[in-house]
Amino acid sequence: MLIDCHCHLDTFFKHGEIDAVLERAAAAGIQELICAGTDVNDWEIYRELAGTFPEKIFYAAGLHPENVGDDWEDQLALLTQCFENVPAPIAVGEIGLDEHRLPEDADAAKLIRARQAEAFARQLELARLLDLPVIVHARNAFQKCVEAIDASGVDWQKVVFHCFSENADAVRLLNERGGRASFTGTITYKNAQKTRDAALAQGLERIMLETDCPYLAPQKLRGKQNEPAFLLHTAEFVAALFGISREKFEAISTENVRAFFQV
Repeated sequence: MLIDCHCHLDTFFKHGEIDAVLERAAAAGIQELICAGTDVNDWEIYRELAGTFPEKIFYAAGLHPENVGDDWEDQLALLTQCFENVPAPIAVGEIGLDEHRLPEDADAAKLIRARQAEAFARQLELARLLDLPVIVHARNAFQKCVEAIDASGVDWQKVVFHCFSENADAVRLLNERGGRASFTGTITYKNAQKTRDAALAQGLERIMLETDCPYLAPQKLRGKQNEPAFLLHTAEFVAALFGISREKFEAISTENVRAFFQV
């Protein structure tokens, strides 16, 4: 059995495809999923799914850095209320910094950076107060995210950098602090050697897998809309990377996810 530790099911929900997606996931051995919230538009969807499919779907709630707009402070106020819901989110995320598509205008870029940094800091504080795990999005901003977490007082043992694409030195930096990385289907891509090196450097004791669906289908299915069932292909690939059986890898990764998220 595998757990998809980071997926986005809101598109499937809106299209009435959840039952079919869960059936295909179960057939592939993926019995549990953790949905990662990105803004006010999906937090309630994931709360509903977690309530409808208890012990199968869990969720995190956070304001994704790309969604930090003019109303970001209002959204953070609503985010705090999310953790009073039943069922409640099991983690804060995904949150972080993203400098991949900043505007060319220097003043506009500066404003976005400042907003993202403040939103990230406030959500880290929320996670610290609630003593919950943190799911970090760090695109073109890895070191800045590390520095923000260092400054926040958040327990690094509760930090995972999702969809990891940095190198082995970067994952060692996380691991030295107590944090970890989780890996998507991108680890199977032909040009992703540094991602594979990072997974090996982290080792099996912290390994966790995710789809980040509906994005980033593994190499065998690249070009298709990703979904939780496809995690099986990534697991087969990573098990071979570590030189162990898929069954042994599944047991290790599942236990790692359960220990980290307490599910």
